[in-house]
Amino acid sequence: MMGRPAEEAFRRHYGEVYRYLLRRTGDPGEAEELTQRVFADAAAAEQQLERDERPVLPWLLAVAHHRWVDELRRRHRRQEALGKSAAGPEWAASADDELAETLRRVLAQLSDDQREVVIRRLWRGRSFREIASELDLSEGAVKMRFRRGMELLRELLHGEGYAQ
Repeated sequence: MMGRPAEEAFRRHYGEVYRYLLRRTGDPGEAEELTQRVFADAAAAEQQLERDERPVLPWLLAVAHHRWVDELRRRHRRQEALGKSAAGPEWAASADDELAETLRRVLAQLSDDQREVVIRRLWRGRSFREIASELDLSEGAVKMRFRRGMELLRELLHGEGYAQ
């Protein structure tokens, strides 16, 4: 049974994760199944997510992306085992490349100050306190840059078809 934070994440972000996967799979049933797996992962990692104090939506979308790539790889292996011609492993690589390029493009649109804070927080796993110390800023200033950066990042990713 999911705890309160996992239930809240489910209510708030289910549609976004589902739409992300539907755009990639093109199949409502498959998107639904993968979305369920993403939220099962979230429930299993709930305590870790709470301790890390990280935003949930980027984590959920990253898990969704990995689930989608895993599914592409599984299909490829199954098709190879059946002796059918299949698209090569470049499927998964192109999905990773597509996401990486999109992230580079949208991050470049953030201000330098916002981008630095977002990258340190999401990709380097730094706490707000650590970022404030590293950049010689107040923790409040770091949180404000992060919040504004994430708002813009969400808008930009939505425009790219990744989130709403």
